[in-house]
Amino acid sequence: MSEEDERELFRRAVQGVRRLRQARPAPETTPKRRALAVSRRADDRSVLAESLVHDAADLEIETGEELTWRRDGVSEATLRRLRRGQYARRAELDLHGMTQAGARVAINEFLTESRALGLQCVRIVHGKGRGSGARGPVLKAAVNRWLRRTAAVRAFCSARRPDGGTGAIYVLLDG
Repeated sequence: MSEEDERELFRRAVQGVRRLRQARPAPETTPKRRALAVSRRADDRSVLAESLVHDAADLEIETGEELTWRRDGVSEATLRRLRRGQYARRAELDLHGMTQAGARVAINEFLTESRALGLQCVRIVHGKGRGSGARGPVLKAAVNRWLRRTAAVRAFCSARRPDGGTGAIYVLLDG
């Protein structure tokens, strides 16, 4: 078989194949952060599964539940990049099952540690409040208030669907 025949055979074999996007590098974590992440993977999976199963009614409801905020001096372009998930998230905190008091302490510790590690963007999973009944999403509302008052927070917005949708937020920290 000639070299040209081999090339043609190869072209036919890979016809319709698309190049894979390169994976992002694994986040750098401390042993304590790794242990925390491992213990919360089951909750993350349920948030992800929840966010991937939607019908038209869910889409309408979620639209109004998005959180978005930016401090003065943070450009709309920066917020748009954050909303699109274009900042690498090197750490995450899952608040499922926590009380407001416990969640506030956990967020303060998490943000302090994240800043100490020089992290620019993190994810906080607050949930969608489905277990809160008529009160609505208690932790989500509280996180919204707390982060607006936290000087280290430059901006935050609801996460993309694969990262938890309106049950999670991306938080941009000051450098």
